[in-house]
Order: sequence, then C-alpha cells, then structure tokens
Amino acid sequence: MKFNPTRYSSAVGEIWVMATFKVKYCHKIFDIPAVRVLCNALLWEALNLYQIQCKKLAFDSDHVHMIVEMGLNDKPQLAKKMKGYVGKHLLQLLPWLKKRLFWGSGLWNPASDIRSINDMKVYLRYLDKQKYSVKGQKMLTSF
Repeated sequence: MKFNPTRYSSAVGEIWVMATFKVKYCHKIFDIPAVRVLCNALLWEALNLYQIQCKKLAFDSDHVHMIVEMGLNDKPQLAKKMKGYVGKHLLQLLPWLKKRLFWGSGLWNPASDIRSINDMKVYLRYLDKQKYSVKGQKMLTSF
C-alpha cells in the first residue's frame, strides 16, 4: 500500500514505465562521449520542463532507456515531449551531427517502446547493465 501517492488535479496514483528511444538509422552516436553527455543533460532538462519524474536513465550505443512516471501523459504524448525536445536541441547544438548523419531528418526513430513496469528492481538492474549506465545513480529527491 502506498501512503503518499502522486496527486493530480482529479487523479491520484502513479504509473511507472520504461521508455526506450532508438536513434534513427541505428547510428551509434552515444559512443561519442560529448554527444552522450549533451543528450543526458537535455533529457534531464526535458524531464524537468514537463515535470516528469525519472528514477534512472541509461544509454547504449544507439538508444536510451529511462524509467519514468507517466503522470497524466499517454504514451504518444510522453514520447513526443521527450524526443521532440531532445532531438530539436541536440541537432541545433551539434549541427555537424545533423549534417553528417541525419541530413534533413530527425534524431529519433519514429517508433518508441514504452512499457509498464511490474517489478521495478528487475528494470533497474537491466538499466545498470547498459553500456553507459551510472550504477548506484542518486536522484535529486535522495538529498
């Protein structure tokens, strides 16, 4: 039983999901440390802007996983907010990346995988096993 659920204007509760966003054309852009660090910062900016709680995020060479609370968003809204904000800003800040790999297209593959979480520990361990994961990552709410 949860004693302190998230409250919205007319709803109470939480829905935690794992969202996976893959880079278009499977380019391994997250193997470039500067791209990965900038994308990480932009993801946290988007989460803050849209007031989406995030337990953890982790990168592999060509995709990112994150465990987030959906709030009042549906899956397409969540994907559009996150991918739109990050894609727009990343390609504006790194025009060489757009010119070299993405031409006139966007950063992200149009498909998204957003699935509900039935066992949080299993998904947290899965994210810990990604190529670029911060194990034991602390959230701001921990302090």
